[in-house]
Amino acid sequence: MNRVVLIGRLTKDPEVRYSQGEAPLAIARYTLAVDRRFNRNNGGDNQQTADFIFCVAFGRNGEFAEKYLRKGTKIAVTGRIQTGSYTNREGQTVYTTEVVVEDHEFVESKNNGSGSDGGYTGNSRPAPSGAGDGFMNIPDGIDEELPFN
Repeated sequence: MNRVVLIGRLTKDPEVRYSQGEAPLAIARYTLAVDRRFNRNNGGDNQQTADFIFCVAFGRNGEFAEKYLRKGTKIAVTGRIQTGSYTNREGQTVYTTEVVVEDHEFVESKNNGSGSDGGYTGNSRPAPSGAGDGFMNIPDGIDEELPFN
């Protein structure tokens, strides 16, 4: 079984391109920094470092990445590892490993993100401050904008 689950932060905004043809397909590429703990000196000094995992998302997942994902956004990715190779201009074979994204979702809210660079940016209105109970306060007079009553 080839199944990968990762949680990390984007190192930069996704690079999105569209395939050519009658039905263009979104192809988003991004790098995910995934924290790793290891014991550097057997003295118990835990150092934290990160692995940088290349990810590629196709179709609707690629469109989602283009619209909502930004540098610093913390997301969970599920997918599969895909390996490949190509010959570069110098005639050398280059081997690649990347995660083909089957699903990605936000792990934290915008307010918990890494400042203005991270988090969900699809909402143009500022989020109202919460009451501290995990729920957002809805301002008065906004009922007509909700999709339900």
